Amino acid sequence: MPQTHTTSKNKTAGAAAGVLIRRTVRGASALRGGRSWRPTPYQVFGFLFFLVMTLAYCAVPLCCDAGQHAAVVERLKANLLHPRHPMADLPGAGSPYYSPYAVAQGVFARLTGLGGWEVVRLAGPLNLLVLLTGIGRLVRVLTPRPWAPVLALGAMTLLWGTERAWWSGYLSLMSMTGNLGYPSAFAIGLTFWAWALTGSRARGEGLVRYVGPSGLPGYAGYAGIGALYGLILLIHPITAAAALLGAVAFVAGWQRGWREGRDAVGVRWGVVVRWGVAAAAAVLVAGVWPYFDVFALAGDRSVDGIHRQLYEHLAGQFWLALLGLPALWLRWRRGPWRDPLVLLFALDCLLVAYGWVSGHYTYGRILGLTLVPLQFALAVELAAPRPWGRARRALGGAAAVGACVGFLTVQGGAVVPGALDPVGLEQPSIWPSYAWAARHIKKGEVVISDGHFAPRSLPGYGPDLAAPIWPDPALDERERKRRLADVRAYLSVTSTRAERTAVARRYHARWLLLTRWKRVPEEAVVVAWSRETGEVLARIG
Repeated sequence: MPQTHTTSKNKTAGAAAGVLIRRTVRGASALRGGRSWRPTPYQVFGFLFFLVMTLAYCAVPLCCDAGQHAAVVERLKANLLHPRHPMADLPGAGSPYYSPYAVAQGVFARLTGLGGWEVVRLAGPLNLLVLLTGIGRLVRVLTPRPWAPVLALGAMTLLWGTERAWWSGYLSLMSMTGNLGYPSAFAIGLTFWAWALTGSRARGEGLVRYVGPSGLPGYAGYAGIGALYGLILLIHPITAAAALLGAVAFVAGWQRGWREGRDAVGVRWGVVVRWGVAAAAAVLVAGVWPYFDVFALAGDRSVDGIHRQLYEHLAGQFWLALLGLPALWLRWRRGPWRDPLVLLFALDCLLVAYGWVSGHYTYGRILGLTLVPLQFALAVELAAPRPWGRARRALGGAAAVGACVGFLTVQGGAVVPGALDPVGLEQPSIWPSYAWAARHIKKGEVVISDGHFAPRSLPGYGPDLAAPIWPDPALDERERKRRLADVRAYLSVTSTRAERTAVARRYHARWLLLTRWKRVPEEAVVVAWSRETGEVLARIG
């Protein structure tokens, strides 16, 4: 039988009809469907990275914000529809911690019986999988070069700075050991997917002009992209700010019709309508969420003071990422000035600068994503086939040196255990566990505590605090500060028994968890203490 091949005309007709026409193949390849599967470089290195990073993440005790997120899971596990405040014996209506991501965790906890800490721990590998697939998909939209996603992963995790940058939403190699279980990691992975889908649609890769059997244009795809942005907004609003800037950059840079300078009014209106459908879907998804009003957070300044320190030590924390500037400059020189990565970097810098000038320091939380255009542009440039010119060889050498510097100064301790470390790499933060105290305290009982670790960790086991550590729109900030002042007065060496009793009754406190420097009041009875930290758990009489 003679072999047949599809022509370009046949391919076009088949695509219009929604039918896939396959090329007839010869020989042994036909037995395997035309081609044998071979893993890409990114699939190989991404899988290895997943294994190593998962082991590193599981080897380090959860710390920092993990107690807050575990507390959210515990409250949802206790009452899925009407959870209490994450850290206090108060109503939780309006708390932005009760996102779709957290509710899914709460459902999982109810079905499995696992506690908040266990659920947050298990979320790490899932978030890492979403992040890795998002990186691969986005870089494939930027370039077909097979090694570009591998280099992008390396640049994103190593090219930061020589001082530790540890915040939710910062995904360097070191910070991943603590942050992978957070909602921000999941939201960043979804952001990469959203940018990839937005870029593909903007370039019209078989999606813009398709008309289905019903005769309706492919608006459903745009609505799906919009819904994805709405989901990101609900899960982590500050990441959504960076995600929106990326959407603007990809549409402005690659959108067919605008980019090619067409004058047809119909084409331009079609573009507006399609992306208008996406924007409407995003607003609809975010607006119908019943647990909190995400749009009310735009004017909330309760956490700006905490985030001022984001703008300190910027040079030491991020200077290695500037190795991507030459690659970004080359993208601007070679193509139109509306290159998406160039636009995204410019827009991110403007938003970060606005946060500093306006005092809205929370916008500094996008600094981690501000580095992505630099890191990914560098990866795309260095994935070019050889032979390389002198400039690209110099850039590759500088990037290799920068990656080694980042690994040896800050990042290497994340994956090299201390017992195997020959050079004394900086190690991840190790926080103590408070399971010993949680065994004596019933869920929902109120604790007065001091120190840095206990108030941030204990609510993750189910108890409440008299004074929450973190601001939350579900609790008026003035009330939270009054509670903190009352706790300080209770723990003061000059407080009287009557004053302490009044504070304990006001907040229904039944327990004290005190550092070894604090005196246990006479009316309290010591129940347990920690050999590791010297902290004392006492029951209020």
